Amino acid sequence: MNHPLNIGVIGLGRLGRVYAADLAHRVPNARLVAVADKQADLAESFAKQYGVSKWYKSHGDLLGDKDVAAVAVITSTSTHREVVIDAVNAGKAVFCEKPISISLPEAEEMLRAVQSAGAFLQMGFQRRFDAGYVAAKKKVDAGVIGTPVLLKSTSRDPFRPPIEFCDPRVSGGLIADMGIHDFDVARMFMGNVRSVYAVGGALAYPELKSVGDIDNAIINMVFESGTVGVVHLSRNAVFGYDIRAEIWGTKGSLQIGYFRETPILVMTEEGITHDVVPHFMQRFERAYLAQIRDFVDNVLGGREPTITGADGVAALRISLAATRSFQENRPVEAGDTRSATL
Repeated sequence: MNHPLNIGVIGLGRLGRVYAADLAHRVPNARLVAVADKQADLAESFAKQYGVSKWYKSHGDLLGDKDVAAVAVITSTSTHREVVIDAVNAGKAVFCEKPISISLPEAEEMLRAVQSAGAFLQMGFQRRFDAGYVAAKKKVDAGVIGTPVLLKSTSRDPFRPPIEFCDPRVSGGLIADMGIHDFDVARMFMGNVRSVYAVGGALAYPELKSVGDIDNAIINMVFESGTVGVVHLSRNAVFGYDIRAEIWGTKGSLQIGYFRETPILVMTEEGITHDVVPHFMQRFERAYLAQIRDFVDNVLGGREPTITGADGVAALRISLAATRSFQENRPVEAGDTRSATL
């Protein structure tokens, strides 16, 4: 690792700017040399603010830059197939934010392109780098709670994203875009999922019906081992950002996550109160940074990706099956090929 990894970021939306800012100043083994966004003025202003020498409107132009050895793809899910395949064909190592795609055939095409090019692809699932999830995994593997038999995973946003983003044709919708984190965590602790049964609706934001999305869902899971799990997704946790998980075992249980952000309780005659986590960056800032550092170090060190494209496909497969289950109001096998697209 004598030389830093020259990297470009494609997509400067809310999360893309987080990754790019970290790469610019907080990843010692990386050098952010280029950014690209379809809004050229956004790419230019970010580059000037962070001292990045080159900016582009087209991801193709960035991929044609010989100074760029690796790219972080933080674009809309619906564009991942095109951008990732172009990147591996250009000889770049690739970090791709979840979900890998909104279609199983597209995702599998991406994996074939990676394999054919002999390229490096690492998926982004930042919860695997969060201190709580990491510590819990070590304790499960050490047998502290015995054999895991049940997983409960909760993801609640304080408000809905823009309607345009919620459109399943763009993001995959609530279950695929938001729930995929929980499905990846489920595989991390419990193994592969055999079947799912999802229920939900546009209950807090009726306007989501106009794009075919929902704001609340519950997904029951049966794992291949016979153990069980449940995922709760919501876009209307008006009190704040709420990400938690619980693993029940034969000898005990583990709880991951927290409500209170600042370690202070206010105790008055009106009651005892505390603050809450505002949103995803306050909760997972360190995890996002650890994740992109891991990608850079893996590429420079010639190691295998920590989270592979196959992991991304497996989580997508569960998401698509759960989406189909919701649409058809019935249990769906995770391997059902009819759940290949949204």
